[in-house]
Amino acid sequence: MNGAPLIVTAAALIDRDGRLLVQQRPEGKSMAGLWEFPGGKLEPDETPESCLIRELEEELGIATDAACLAPAAFASEALGDRHLLLLLYICRKWRGTPRALEAAALKWVRPVELHALPMPPADRPLIGLIEALV
Repeated sequence: MNGAPLIVTAAALIDRDGRLLVQQRPEGKSMAGLWEFPGGKLEPDETPESCLIRELEEELGIATDAACLAPAAFASEALGDRHLLLLLYICRKWRGTPRALEAAALKWVRPVELHALPMPPADRPLIGLIEALV
């Protein structure tokens, strides 16, 4: 393993009907075509919460506050010569309508529907935890 783990934050955005938002990774990126929770890499000098707020703005064009992000779960996964640490937050309050600004597509799904979607290895172990939380 090379250096520190790669820390990534992600949001399980949950609407009033108990559905979750997932986005499809675009062509040209690693794991293209897979469905994932929106989020991204932690930059130096960022907290996980400020990272996630920034990523949701960049990827979906929505705004939220740290108080609306509830830590829910994490996943730990080998990723080539690095190690990925994925921090998942539940978010039920945001401003704006999510748009696919960087993803190939967006989809609102029930938690049980996540099992049928092709997802990155780090996201898969979180499905059961999300089902229990929603």
